[in-house]
Amino acid sequence: MPAKQMHKVITASLGSNWSSLVAKFDERPFAAASIGQVHRAVLSDGRVVAMKIQYPGVADSIDADIKNLMTLLNRFDILPRGLFAEQAANVATRELREECNYIREASYCKQFASLLADDPVFQVPAIVDELTTDRVLTAEFMEGLVLDDCCTLPQDVRNWIGEQVLRLCLKELFVFRTMQTDPNWSNFLYNPKSGKIVLLDFGASREFKKTFIDVYIRLIHCAAEGDREGILHYSRELGFLTGYESKVMLQAHVDAVSILGEAFASPVPFDFGHQSTTRRINRLIPVMIEHRLTPPPEESYSLHRKMSGCFLLCGKLKAEVNCRPLFYQIWNNYEFNNVESATNYSSQQP
Repeated sequence: MPAKQMHKVITASLGSNWSSLVAKFDERPFAAASIGQVHRAVLSDGRVVAMKIQYPGVADSIDADIKNLMTLLNRFDILPRGLFAEQAANVATRELREECNYIREASYCKQFASLLADDPVFQVPAIVDELTTDRVLTAEFMEGLVLDDCCTLPQDVRNWIGEQVLRLCLKELFVFRTMQTDPNWSNFLYNPKSGKIVLLDFGASREFKKTFIDVYIRLIHCAAEGDREGILHYSRELGFLTGYESKVMLQAHVDAVSILGEAFASPVPFDFGHQSTTRRINRLIPVMIEHRLTPPPEESYSLHRKMSGCFLLCGKLKAEVNCRPLFYQIWNNYEFNNVESATNYSSQQP
């Protein structure tokens, strides 16, 4: 974004006197977000901040852009029926609209700061309310290495980072029921000096209903225990399956869930650097797309994006993580709202 256009966006959003609060503003962005660019600034009170400025017109073009894309894809019959592209497009449209609202993102940033206030590992930047609107977000400037740059760190450090990322993912889902669903590696910074992990960019945050999580945690538990009947039962309850699928589809679905549960089933640290999870899942995807009768539940799009992203991040780090205790610490303390016993379909204990 040219400097003149950038200043026009800031002034339109913050008002003409915004510069009175800023002692220094770096014209050149130091980072680019998906829908904006980020500049370093120093406030008049000495605080160093990052100002994320949204590209003009992004929020207004989302609906039309996705509609045009779907029209093109449907015209040439590119997408298979089992992909249920219309639902995926509707979910993507809603999520992109939400990401364009920086007031919403600032609210989630504050929420995570509160949720993680007592956590010894994670840090969340403070929001500067007086310089935050729906198109400009200003927050405390945080330093650290993006996790993509941590691949050459010692093995024990990489193991620890992977463990913490997975611990947070499970806690977001099963304890907070509020998750930042964008697993982009640049959204995590590791500070070697403090030993902390900084969390950035909460635009893709969302909440999950407890009724959904009550069932989903049972599904993961069945996967960890190798309970294939339990996987089928809870997959139907969640809406992944209708109950009328072919044996081929049922086999592929249960295999896929079981593969994802291997990390939580392993009694020893799971070696993400040498796992074949992605390759084996990719082999099953064409079968599931061909035989699927219903689109997956809406919650699964963002949820599985985050979980798979965390697994890929651990793979990039070649981390070895003892995942089973991370899950079972939550499972053993989880409080269900509904009457059904959590052990009805998986009686084995960790």
